[in-house]
Order: sequence, then C-alpha cells, then structure tokens
Amino acid sequence: MMTAFMTLPDARRFALTNATLPAVLVKGLPAVAKDGLMEADLVIADGKIEAILPRGSAPADLVSADMRGGMIWPCFVDMHTHLDKGHFWDRRPNPDGTFEGALMNVREDRIANWTAEDIRARFEFSLKSAYAHGTKLIRTHLDSIPPQPDISFPLFDELRAEWKDRIALQAVALLPLECVLDESVFGGIVATARRYGGLLGGATRILPDFERILDTLFEAAADNGLDIDLHVDETEDKQVLTLEAIAEAKLRNRFEGSVTVGHCCSLARQDDETARRVIDKVAKAEISVVSLPMCNMYLQDRHAGRTPRWRGVTLFHELTAAGVKTAVSSDNTRDPFYAYGDMDPVEVFREAVRILHLDHPLDTSARVVTSTPAEILGRPDIGVIAEGGPADLVLFSARRWSEFLSRPQADRIVMRNGMGIDRRLPDYRDLDPILDK
Repeated sequence: MMTAFMTLPDARRFALTNATLPAVLVKGLPAVAKDGLMEADLVIADGKIEAILPRGSAPADLVSADMRGGMIWPCFVDMHTHLDKGHFWDRRPNPDGTFEGALMNVREDRIANWTAEDIRARFEFSLKSAYAHGTKLIRTHLDSIPPQPDISFPLFDELRAEWKDRIALQAVALLPLECVLDESVFGGIVATARRYGGLLGGATRILPDFERILDTLFEAAADNGLDIDLHVDETEDKQVLTLEAIAEAKLRNRFEGSVTVGHCCSLARQDDETARRVIDKVAKAEISVVSLPMCNMYLQDRHAGRTPRWRGVTLFHELTAAGVKTAVSSDNTRDPFYAYGDMDPVEVFREAVRILHLDHPLDTSARVVTSTPAEILGRPDIGVIAEGGPADLVLFSARRWSEFLSRPQADRIVMRNGMGIDRRLPDYRDLDPILDK
C-alpha cells in the first residue's frame, strides 16, 4: 500500500516548512519565483492559513513538518464533468470508441438503467474518488432529455447537500438544443434548472433556425437568472463552427450572465484568418473556454485502422493570449465517451501539459485546474493559497516540475480544514451490484 511521504503534526497550530508553492496560486503576497515556483513556510491554525512566510522564518517554537522542498497546492477544481454518466463502461462499452458509438450506447443505457439508485451509486463513486484526489469544486452536466431531469436533478440536489462540506457542486442541464423551440419541453427544463440552482446547457450543432434557438436560449437564461455552459463544436468537421454564432448571440442579446463553452475542437481545423476572427469575438463576448484534452484526444479523428492525424483539442494558447479565460477538466469517466479516468486533476493537468504543450515555460500553468476554473465558476475563493483562507491544501513530495509531472503523485496528502483526510479510493467492486444486472 502506498504511504504518504510525510506525517502532518497532530496540533491545532503548526507550520509546514521548507515548502514550494506555485506562485501564480498565491494571493496577496509578492513572490520571488523561479520557474513559477516560490519557497515558503506556511503557518496553519484552527483550519486556516494563518501566515505565508519566507522559507526558514516560521517561529522556531512552533511544531512543524519539514516539506523538504515538496510542493503545496490549493485543492482542485474540475469544472466540466458528467457524474451522471460515469462508471458504466463495463455494463455498456463503446466497442469502436467513436463519438457516434458513444451517443448510441449512452442513450440506450440511460433509457434502460438510469434510475435514481443507479445514478447515485455511480455519482457517489466519482465524488469519493475526486475527494480523495484533492478536488473541492465540481461542475457536472446532467443529461436532460425528458423524463430524465425529473430523476437526475432531485438526486443532484440531495447529493449536493450531503457533500456540501467536502465538495461544492454545480449542475448544468444538458438538453437537446432542437427542443429549445418546443415551449412545453424547454419550459419544463428551464423551470427544473431554476428550481435546483442549475445552468442551461446543450451540445451545439448546425440546426435549422440556429440563431433563433440561440436567441431563445439566451432570453430564457436572462429571464430566469441562469448562466449558460455549452458543449461546442466537438467534431473534426471544420464546417461545423458554431462558436462564432454563440459569441455573436451573447453580444446581440446583451447577455450579462456567465457563458462557458467546452471542447471547441473544430476551431483548430480552421485557417488562421478564420481562427483569429472567431477568437476575437469570443474574447469580446467574454466567453470562457474549457478544454477536455483527454476525452477529445480519445474521441477525435478516430477511424478504424487509421492513425489519428491531430490531437483533437482547441486553440488553447491562442485563446489565452487573446485574454479568454481558459481551463482544462476531466470530462467523462469510464463511460462510452471515455473509457478511462479517475476524477484526478493531477492526471488531467499532467496530460494537458503534454497534449496542449502547456510547458516551456510552466510558470502559470498550475492555474488551469485551480484558480482559473474557480473564477469561471464564480468561486474565486477556491483554488488559491491565501492568508486567512481555509487550509484546504494538497501536499506533494515533488519539488520541481519535472518531478511533479513524471509520476502520478499517488503519495500526496490532502488537507481539509488543516487536517489530513483518508485518501483511500473507492473499490470498483462497490459498483458490482448495479453493473452485474
């Protein structure tokens, strides 16, 4: 069994000395950093960060634990997930790994099996995994094809209350956008999202009356005080570029709420002039973009017997350079859209660095699974290290980026309210009762 690399003091007030912190995540203090990393001592008292001090300056009489140069991060944010879909791969796999196969198998499994009991078992399994890995805030999309919202949203509301002291949860109604113009169906979904404090979402594609659909969606969101989070252009088809229309719709409707878009894969298939034009509109509309590098690399450009020619991800660097808020996230977990995953933001970060070339330099890259997604989700208090803030931290033995990114950091310590948590992961056998039907 993997053991932690150090032992936390059993004390109300103590210091973590000789630590390394990602400087971009330290708020309110000037930092002298090398490769985006700063040296510090942290004083923890009554579950909060009492002080962030220069390395070696913690009070000598204070009980302490020597980090020996190891990293300290804030807890993570996973801003685009599908917790209602997770962990039924063994019950209904996607044999060819294609997007179309994923859609079909999810639809059939949802109709056959998605009771409140079934979703709860899989949803909680993901939450247990995420908590053990160090996640504090999750946004999940919930399939909202009627009658599913009447099952999934009340269950989500129960789980949000049960987990509120461990993981903050947000939910997006993932609805078929062609239903937006059907007042009876769409009105019911909007009412459900409003009742449970959710967001409006959906997967965009080229549809008749697409501008009218977007205008209706934005109008309903504005009238009901709801934000929007959409799956956008998750395709290699360069002819599908709805991202531009979404930016134009937000501007045209003068929508004041938050708009987030995920995937945006086909943006990377455009010529430079088109890409620049679309990115400029996204920046002007103040739309946030989340990339899902593991799932997109898995699904995109998959053709039997043919090696993929591109990575499937969006123009992350160009969007960031234009001032767009950008982040990365898990997306699907062990379901027909992605056969793997463990709700571990360290894995997501490590793979994103490789796939999206977030390195050389790595100075600010730590933000993509911490502070930036927290800002996008309206929780800037999460994903940062700040004096007076909660001592919700993740401690690593790795001292430098190469060490951090070369191993899965399975020996990490997760602190909540200044104390270490039980990091044992749930056993896959726990899911056997629902998967062996």
